[in-house]
Amino acid sequence: MGRVVCLFRRIREAWDRSRTARRTEQGKEGKAGVGSRSHNLFEAAAAYVSACVDDDQDGIDEAAGRVSPEALSFGVNELACRAVIALARERDERLRDVARALLGLPAS
Repeated sequence: MGRVVCLFRRIREAWDRSRTARRTEQGKEGKAGVGSRSHNLFEAAAAYVSACVDDDQDGIDEAAGRVSPEALSFGVNELACRAVIALARERDERLRDVARALLGLPAS
């Protein structure tokens, strides 16, 4: 569970930094939303998780700034679910056993 807590802490911290950066950029543009574009939350989640694995703080910040923290959290959760399903199928194991193994927990 420690890794999950750490991941969500990093999401929150990255969001705070990106929110500050967006406010600064909006102040420079004079109008809120000028030049902004919507991003796919699954692309943002994939980029965020990949950057976390690589310990790439710039990549983490950039990905977290693409979508709202709620959307990023949903995307990361969906990615985790799909990864556990794929690994369970590949290993021919139960979902719970694969999830616990990924978190370093003993088998139930």
